[in-house]
Order: sequence, then structure tokens, then C-alpha cells
Amino acid sequence: MCLTGFKVVHFSKVKAEDFKEADAAGIRARWLIKREDGAPNFAMRLFEVAPNGNSPHHSHNWEHEVYILEGECQVVCGDERRNVGAGHAVFIPPNVLHQFINSGKATLKFLCLAPHHE
Repeated sequence: MCLTGFKVVHFSKVKAEDFKEADAAGIRARWLIKREDGAPNFAMRLFEVAPNGNSPHHSHNWEHEVYILEGECQVVCGDERRNVGAGHAVFIPPNVLHQFINSGKATLKFLCLAPHHE
């Protein structure tokens, strides 16, 4: 028996959208799971960052968790910088400036889980 709101989707069937925030470069997002899918608490996004691309350097009042699927990147979190790659999990606390910078030669892919914030 399936639960109401049950969803299964291959990432390639979800449209990749350009990430149009200031200070972002070469990054696209796929909203794999969102509120409209019946997820009341969290969203799951797949980010794809081109070589030399980056997420914006920003902060917000919610936490998020990131799992690196492919590629290499430098994670900036507050005053710290860490080099990470596939298989690493990253916790970003609320209200801390952070950024993901593709430091490799291939596309960086990571999952980002965050609570709905709108």
C-alpha cells in the first residue's frame, strides 16, 4: 500500500534550473522533493556546479545538510575552508556565511536538504 504523497522520480526527469542569485556562477538546481510534492518539512535539491563555478556566499536562518555525490569542492563556512569530495557529508549551521566552490575539473554534484523557509 502506498502512502498518500508517495513520490519516486529519477533526477534526470526533473528540470535543472539556473541558480540566479547574486555571486553564484555556473550552478543549476533540480528540486527533487518540494512542498508541492507533499513534503511538509524539508526540500531536497540536487545542485550541479560547473568547473570554476560556485554557490553564492550567503547565510540564512535555517540549517541545511549537504551530501557530495560527485566531484571536488572547497566548502567555506564562517572562517573555515575545507576541501571535500564524493562521499562527504556537510552540516551548515544557521546564520553562518557559507559557499561551495567547485575546485575540480568535473561537474560537482551535491544533494542539499533544508527546511522549507518561505
